[in-house]
Amino acid sequence: MNKQKFLAFFVIAFLFILSACSSDENVDEAASGEEGAEGGNTGDLTVGTLADVVSLDLHGSNDSASSQVRTNIYERLLNQDVNMELQPGLATEFEQVDETTWNFKLREETTFHGGEDFTAEDVVATFDRVRDEALASPVLFLYEMIDEIEVVNDYEINIHTTIPFAPLASHLAHSTAGIMPKELIDSDYQAALDAAGNDMSLEEYYEARDSGSDAYEEIKDDLGEHLGTVIGSEPNGTNHMQFVSRSAGDSVTLERFDDFQGGDRYFETVEFRVIPETGSRIAELETGGIQIATDIDSSNVDRVENGSDTALEIKDSVRMSYLGFNTEKEPFNDPKVRQAISYAIDREEIVAGVYDGMGIPAKGPLAPDVWGYNEDLEGVEFDLEKAKELLAETDVADGFSTTLWVNDDQQIIDTAVYIQNKLSELNIDVQVEQFEWGAYLETLANGDHDMFILGWTTVTGDADYGLYALFHSKNIGAAGNRSFYANDEVDELLDAGRAEVDEAARQEVYTEVEEILVEEVPASYLFHAQFAVGYNSTEVSGVEIDPTGRIHFDNVSFN
Repeated sequence: MNKQKFLAFFVIAFLFILSACSSDENVDEAASGEEGAEGGNTGDLTVGTLADVVSLDLHGSNDSASSQVRTNIYERLLNQDVNMELQPGLATEFEQVDETTWNFKLREETTFHGGEDFTAEDVVATFDRVRDEALASPVLFLYEMIDEIEVVNDYEINIHTTIPFAPLASHLAHSTAGIMPKELIDSDYQAALDAAGNDMSLEEYYEARDSGSDAYEEIKDDLGEHLGTVIGSEPNGTNHMQFVSRSAGDSVTLERFDDFQGGDRYFETVEFRVIPETGSRIAELETGGIQIATDIDSSNVDRVENGSDTALEIKDSVRMSYLGFNTEKEPFNDPKVRQAISYAIDREEIVAGVYDGMGIPAKGPLAPDVWGYNEDLEGVEFDLEKAKELLAETDVADGFSTTLWVNDDQQIIDTAVYIQNKLSELNIDVQVEQFEWGAYLETLANGDHDMFILGWTTVTGDADYGLYALFHSKNIGAAGNRSFYANDEVDELLDAGRAEVDEAARQEVYTEVEEILVEEVPASYLFHAQFAVGYNSTEVSGVEIDPTGRIHFDNVSFN
């Protein structure tokens, strides 16, 4: 479906992503279930997840664990189905009027979980918030091209952009583009003003923000330290699940929202329970302690796929896993050092040995299914002799000591150990340091690291998202550029790519960017893994995942 063409159809399947678990008592209840509308059995759905959410504030983080939960609470103007095609959301129709104007017709008779009526003002308030410099949102890059949201009436808006922006529709389907009620946003700002000890009224603050006055400049940094308190603890959307409670590090509990307009749902409650160890997640799956287990690693695929009570969903991904370098630190500020390390890594060995063939070696920063992928890109092939030659031309020809940071995913740890062993052949002594997921993202954003392993999923399916966040200098830090990479030519090309409306011309821009990034090596692009999710087939059916790794529960029911 052409994302720039007019869409006119009624609201259909919506995207949602869950993770949860329950007690043994609830499992028995779910197994027997109660018959719901259309004949589906309902119960307490339980999913075990690898990592805890970083933030329930849509604008507070851009991690997959948080997205898995938040997407079920909030609806977006547009959604992506399991094939990453755009579908209606809170916007039932949209049309690109001219290069910088998009018209959206909004869904009527929709209520938020808190009982507020959804209108155009909620859309305006949501995107005003994410673009507020005081918030310093790590997802600002997704929405900074929005200049103004013009309210035509309660259920129609025009979004005006500062530049022609071809992937706008895809960005509006991003998990962080969920719409919040204006009342919730106002409450969050008021709480922040109170916590900052500022007697400015809410109306005065908004006026100062919108005009960019000196009063705004004086308060924004202090205010930003307190924003998100209310929204992070009291999320309130229009999607099929409403927030009940969170126990940090352990679980998030949601329940079915009966006024959801997207069709019947066959669960009563959903508990997203954090079970970091894969073996424990699978054991819970096999015994019925959970119905769904995310992040099944390749070494356990056969166990889940061939289990008497379990089944597996596998999907090729738009994810790129990479070894990142802090390009501001010596010796990683020397491209030849980065090139040497990249040539010393055998990507095929990682895919075969660590991931049991579940994936493909990466040539560059984009997966093959992402629009803008350069099919002619040569990439970096394993060549240890060339790696030694390149290192010999640097100031660290005799080797050096460094650190490699990882999170607590076992396959990432195994990949780090493999790289550690390979780099020892260059006399590079690598110490692997492990972090809990939330702390990992925070410390990487601070720039204290040497090397790190991370992944980036191009959830919009467009090269702009896959490259702009990771490699544009304005996104250094939490926004995505944890390599602290700055290249004026790359910046100019990425700016040009997102402003270009001609598809062929855009492809040429991204082809050039990818070639530069392979040559400059701010990151060593490792592989594109497959996503795998297990489920207890005796209890549930209808589980689907998409190329971003999100679980879709449109058709999930209890057996």
